[in-house]
Parts: sequence; C-alpha cells; structure tokens
Amino acid sequence: MDGTDRAVLIALFEAAVSAADPYEAIKANLPKPPKGRTVVIGAGKGAAQLARAFEQQWTVPLSGVVVTRYGYDVPCDQITVLTAAHPIPDKAGLNASRQIIDAVQDLTEADLVVALICGGGSALLPMPLDDLTLQDEIDLNTSLLNSGAPISVMNALRGQFSAIKSGRLAQMAHPAKVVTLVVSDVPGDDPAQVASGPTIPSTVSREFALSLIDIWSISMPPRLAKWLEITPRGTPITQDASFARDEVVIIASARKSLEAAAERAKEIGIPAVILSDQIEGEAKEIAKMHAAIATEISRNDRPFPRPVVLLSGGETTVTLSKSGKGGRNSEFALSLALAGAEVPFSALVADTDRIDGSEENAGAFVSGQSAKHLRSLGQNPEALLANHDSWTAFDVIGDLFSPGPTGTNVNDFRAILIR
Repeated sequence: MDGTDRAVLIALFEAAVSAADPYEAIKANLPKPPKGRTVVIGAGKGAAQLARAFEQQWTVPLSGVVVTRYGYDVPCDQITVLTAAHPIPDKAGLNASRQIIDAVQDLTEADLVVALICGGGSALLPMPLDDLTLQDEIDLNTSLLNSGAPISVMNALRGQFSAIKSGRLAQMAHPAKVVTLVVSDVPGDDPAQVASGPTIPSTVSREFALSLIDIWSISMPPRLAKWLEITPRGTPITQDASFARDEVVIIASARKSLEAAAERAKEIGIPAVILSDQIEGEAKEIAKMHAAIATEISRNDRPFPRPVVLLSGGETTVTLSKSGKGGRNSEFALSLALAGAEVPFSALVADTDRIDGSEENAGAFVSGQSAKHLRSLGQNPEALLANHDSWTAFDVIGDLFSPGPTGTNVNDFRAILIR
C-alpha cells in the first residue's frame, strides 16, 4: 500500500471519528436545566469524554458518576469518573454500579438525571440479580463473547441476569426525569441495545430472549441455565409508568460517521459508496463478501466504476475456536487479504474506539498484496486466520493501525479503496 492511499484511509477514519466527537454531540443535544438537581450518570468506553463535554457546557450545578474502561478516563471537575475492566467484568465495575445506583437515590420530580451511554457499558456495569454473583456475570460474558452471537443477542441475554440493565437503573431514578444521550455502537441504532440499555427498557420479551440461547447454540454456564429455569422474573416493559417522562436521544452513530467519511472522500476527489451501517455476521465471512465486491469493481467496473471507496459499518463477530491474538476487525482484514489476494485495493478496517479485541490496536491496514507479503516473510496467512491470530499477521508486516484513544465508539469502520 502506497503512502497516498494510506493517508486517504486515515483521513476517512478521522472524519468518521470526528463526526462522533463528544463535545459537539453533547452541544447539539443539551436538555433543558431542571428546577431541582442535575445528576449525571454514564457508562461506556467514551463515558468520561462525554461527562467532561457535558459539564463544560452545563450552566447550573451538577453531580454524578460515570464508569469507563481502564485507561480511558479523563479528568472531570464535578463528575466522578471510575474505571473498570472490559470486556470481562471485575470488582471495580461492581463497585461502580453501586456508586451509580447510589447517585440516583432519593430524587424528586423536580430533578433531572442525564444518562451518558455508549458502547462497552454492558461489561462495565455488572450488578447480578437475586442470588447471582459477580462470577456468574463473568462466566456469562465469557460464554457470550466466545459464542459468535451478534451484539443484539448478547445484550438481550445480559439484561435477563442484571439488576441494573434493561431500564432498571431508570426505575431506580423515578420519579426524576431521565434523559438518555446515546452514542450508538449497535447495528440499527436501537438505543435499548447500547450498553444493554440501563435506562431504557428492552422491547425483547423474556421468552424470545431465552429462545436465542438455542438459536445461537450458546453454551450457557450451568448455574445460570438452572437459574433461568426456576426464575420467572422478566425485564421491565416500556409501558411501565416510571418511564413515562423519560427521553432518549441518539447523539452519534455509525450512520452519521460513515456519512462524514463519504463527504471527506468527496472532498479528496474520490467517489464513496456506503454499503451499510448495519452489517453483522462472522468477520471472516463478511470480509469475503466485501472482497467479492472489490474484485467485481476492479475487473468490470461494476456495480460501481473506479475509482471508488466502499464504506461500511456495524459489528461483526468472531466465533473463537483457537486462542490467537486479535479482534474482529483485524480478523476481517486478514480474511479480506486472502479473499482479495492480488486485487488492486487498499483498505483500513478498525474499531472507532481504537481497541480491537485483545490487543491495543484499533485494526489494520490491508491490501491485495498483504497475503503475498506474509508468505514472503515465512508466514502462513491461512493458518494465522484459522488460529484467530490476525494481530500477529499484521504485526509481522507492520500494518497494525493504532491511533490511540478516540474518546468515542460508533463501532466498526471499514474503508476499501479501489482505484
């Protein structure tokens, strides 16, 4: 990949991330100050940046607590920022959940709760129901992450076991009004799915949520499977009176970010096509579909003439069978390298929150020459893909993409440039 193409791809990624900038997103969606208290709560990988942006623009006194991933915190003056583990919950997350619950106690109708919710909040807000334990939530998350199920399925199931998700946190804040500002990282932008919707009731019934275990062949931990059998409890329903005054606003999303990247491409002089912002499925298989489109364009100038950049978003998954290093975006990139071998394309595949899976990179640069490059260095790209060792593949050829913290999260970003 030449330097010009790499610079173009980085510019498109930066445009996508800028479109989800916390300060601007908050600025455009500030609620009206209440007569009473303002309490800010939040969870997710970008929660600290959202909290700082909010308090910088809020004109009356406030207090609050948010939780973000270790290493993602930024200083706030009035809002307490806590950190915890992601993607597997830990005791710090449990402590954060308790502090957030404490923050919304004893409120009145005159008070306002502002919930700043973004991707990653599901793991950061463990709070097991009834006699369940933190270890149960750890086991649940491990099982779900290894299952290959889409994020909507995982979050529907997480809500069944949680005392804080699926709208339960908003119920605790009643009778205060709850305004939830959401940075969406889920395909389709259903706000109840982001961070498993702590302030938004799920529209998924208990019966349907439980059917997902069989549909997706999820290996449910035995203790949790037994708990489900004997516990009739369901998640709150949208018709519950405690939600009547609440408001939900999506302030940033993959769709908005892809549109910003397309506009940036136009400014550079390259036509852009947004395939979809809602793509889900196994990363290596979705990559083959993208490779097929790139091949057709390269050979036959259809369905889009060259030059063109293909943009897409959503959230792919990886069903783990081996324990190599990597994440869904670098796995997508390695599969794209194999399926599109010798096709003249350049691509960047990355997570907008800058963390892809188990390592510190956001994703990887990839081209039609990547597989050939790996083989020239004595590597077997097919074996690396089979072992889910995509990080190693792109580390060897120097094509890992590591932009550092972005302060936001609107999920996967894919740009494939065909000249």
